Amino acid sequence: MLRKPQYIALGIVALAGLIFLSLPDAAASRVKLALTGLFLPLFGLTESTQSVARRAGNAVVPRDDLVRELEQLRAEKQKLEFSIAQAQEAARENDRLRRQAGFPARSPWKLKPARVIARDPANWWRTVFIDVGSKDGVRVDMPVITPEGLAGRVSTVGATRSQVVLLGDQNCRVAARVEETKENGVVMPYAADPAIVTLTYLSRGSPVKPGQSIVTSGLELKPGNQVLTSGLGGVFPAGIRIGEIVDVRSVGFGLYQEARLKLAVNLNALDQVWVVAQ
Repeated sequence: MLRKPQYIALGIVALAGLIFLSLPDAAASRVKLALTGLFLPLFGLTESTQSVARRAGNAVVPRDDLVRELEQLRAEKQKLEFSIAQAQEAARENDRLRRQAGFPARSPWKLKPARVIARDPANWWRTVFIDVGSKDGVRVDMPVITPEGLAGRVSTVGATRSQVVLLGDQNCRVAARVEETKENGVVMPYAADPAIVTLTYLSRGSPVKPGQSIVTSGLELKPGNQVLTSGLGGVFPAGIRIGEIVDVRSVGFGLYQEARLKLAVNLNALDQVWVVAQ
């Protein structure tokens, strides 16, 4: 049996319903809008809870999938361990052969991280400044590289910053080698495109062709010209990637060949670089 307060509440609800039904359409719409606004936070809370529940459900990965992924990771780890072991054995064998042949051992590179902080407006494509200098052990002629390959060399050193002349500049000529044929040449500027350089002084019968990889040879260039010497103490250590051959042509009335190379490093997008201390 209903109590008195319940009768009163029922009466209020009935009266409110009658009043609402007797209101004009415009007024009724405003009342509906107001009531909806009162309950929207509750609806939003409910929807948010449901959304969180859905995301949590999607985030739950079946146990079988987790086990399968774990097994794949273990297999990849074992492969990497085998690769490391093979690389270490190859390094030991290389050291033994170098000692037997009387070649000096190669010391590992000492890499100094640096950040590009400015460009020379007068030589925008060919010169940058980095935020390391003599206080950081940087010296003139140290190579500057990225994970993609060779970028240039240090040309001027200050206390806390240095200037780097990039590949393609007249002051950054590099002794290079074609990986596939072992043909030696010299990397020189190509004026028409900053992303392209020229590999010149290739022999007339050299089997170079587009697609072949070019790396530093480690040879020295005599001051004042481009003649290669037999020394292995060049500015750039051997094996740093330079780029890839685009095309080849005969020059000097057929006396030698030269090839255009697309650089491996995007010199206009340099940010983080590494200075190589040999």
